[in-house]
Amino acid sequence: MRVAIYPGSFDPVTLGHLDIIRRASVVFDRLIVAVMHNQNKKPMFSVDERMDFLKRTTGDLPNVEVASFGGLLADYAKQEGACAVVKGLRAVSDFEYEFQMALANRKLNPELDTVFLMTSAEYMYLSSSVVKDIAVHGGSVAGFVPAEIIDDIVRRTRKEG
Repeated sequence: MRVAIYPGSFDPVTLGHLDIIRRASVVFDRLIVAVMHNQNKKPMFSVDERMDFLKRTTGDLPNVEVASFGGLLADYAKQEGACAVVKGLRAVSDFEYEFQMALANRKLNPELDTVFLMTSAEYMYLSSSVVKDIAVHGGSVAGFVPAEIIDDIVRRTRKEG
């Protein structure tokens, strides 16, 4: 069984993330979408909320599961029996950092490869930060995030904004 992990903050999940998830779910037998605990970031949504968003928006994909982890990705991959990490690339500027991380993960876990998927053209500009900025300033996030979570984002940004 080919197991892969698609790690990220997913704060919140965007249509670009879902594009990568759907495409990777065809390549691997089991895809774990893993919400990372990152102490250096101040997320808008809790880990549980982000996991809920992902579960609601990937429920139609039977080989996709949602989890969370802290610590080293290489260790988590070994624990889950993963052979690959999936990373989405929007632009050449993403590659240098992701390449460095892929090499570090490979050094820590020699059986772990990284698979880079180029984002679909319509999502090249899209990031969770862009979505949050639009929402906080009262713009519509329709067309940027799955319809299932728009109300959650609006509620949060109106409460905090």
